[in-house]
Amino acid sequence: MIFEHTEKVQGLIAQLEAFMDEHIYPNEDDFLHFVHDHANLWQEWPKMDDLKAKARAAGLWNLFLPHEYGEISPGLSNLEYAPLAEIMGRVPWSSQVFNCSAPDTGNMEVLAKFGTPAQ
Repeated sequence: MIFEHTEKVQGLIAQLEAFMDEHIYPNEDDFLHFVHDHANLWQEWPKMDDLKAKARAAGLWNLFLPHEYGEISPGLSNLEYAPLAEIMGRVPWSSQVFNCSAPDTGNMEVLAKFGTPAQ
């Protein structure tokens, strides 16, 4: 089978790879040192919120949500999301930066569809 990505997905792939090059790969060692230090148990890595804000501002947020979720979704199918998930999977913690980490993704779909703004 031949799978050709749409222009939209090709653009997202390029954007995600650039984000990974600029923000994720350079922070791998810092993240690992932080989470392997027992003094940091149950604490969030200090750079996570900043990276999440950058990903959201770049439009690399909730990439897993299909088009029926409207404005909070990039409107991708599972086939379109797959290469993005593969790129994020190169660094185990990076999907959290893009609000795409399992098992939260399933819970976010339920909240996006049925939750209140307060939730």
